[in-house]
Amino acid sequence: MLLVIEQLLNGLQLGITLFLMSAGLTLVFGIMQVINLAHGSFYMIGAYVGATVAARSGSFLLGIAAALSAAAVAGMVVEVIVLRRLYRREHLDQVLATFGLILFFNELTRIIWGRQPLMMDVPAWLGGSIELLPGLPYPIYRLAVIAVGIAVAVGLWLLFSRTRVGMQIRAGAANREMIAALGVNIRLLYTLVFGLGTLLAGLAGVMAGPILAVESGMGESILILTFVVIVIGGIGSVRGAVVGALLVGLVDTLGRAFLPAMFRLFLEGAAADSIAASVASMAIYILMAGILVWRPRGLYPAHWS
Repeated sequence: MLLVIEQLLNGLQLGITLFLMSAGLTLVFGIMQVINLAHGSFYMIGAYVGATVAARSGSFLLGIAAALSAAAVAGMVVEVIVLRRLYRREHLDQVLATFGLILFFNELTRIIWGRQPLMMDVPAWLGGSIELLPGLPYPIYRLAVIAVGIAVAVGLWLLFSRTRVGMQIRAGAANREMIAALGVNIRLLYTLVFGLGTLLAGLAGVMAGPILAVESGMGESILILTFVVIVIGGIGSVRGAVVGALLVGLVDTLGRAFLPAMFRLFLEGAAADSIAASVASMAIYILMAGILVWRPRGLYPAHWS
């Protein structure tokens, strides 16, 4: 039972990381109608900058601040230089351009930081474990990641439902021509939205830094999961990003943890492990297919809440 609870928490932590990624990406697509394959690159930028600043300054919080700033600034520069030319273009042009950005940022990180992965230490004040239940210690840092994700989800809900900027963002998602005709600077709004999306990706990257190796190309693997989350939750939906991320995180984590033991009940050890690993890696795609059969547009399509 304790193992189940521990894996549920691990799945929740993975889901929170995916939410930080998918929330920014679904914002960009829902409002700007741009398919941004380079979103994972800003996750990588956040991880690299955060790890570097934290190592040189000795301050994890300063590393987070630098990661958020670097990801947001890089995102807004990319929006101004590249994406503004793609709004009226077909999605294929957007895919090709943002795929080129992936190659550019991967090579840029190799030039600046080299090919060796960076390691980011957990700060001392978030190190160690806390005993949630008798016999169930759990890393404090992973709990902090969960808390940060919940805070971001609440902050986004307040932004979209309680502020004037949020009202403009929702209106821009519904009818960009009308909101521009009413005097809203739609170019500036798009730049800020894209910067917010890349800031969230950078936050996900720096929070994942102490858990995963920081290396060139690290954004591609999580980008695939992020697109799965968006498809499950519904394109353009922040609430869908929350639900989809939690579902994907839990299904992926629980599948990898418990499917081998289940398959060993009726198969030989090596065969059971091999088949279980394959099924576990397919589980989230099976989940996506099942949900799309039931809800072709996802669980919460284009619902800004």
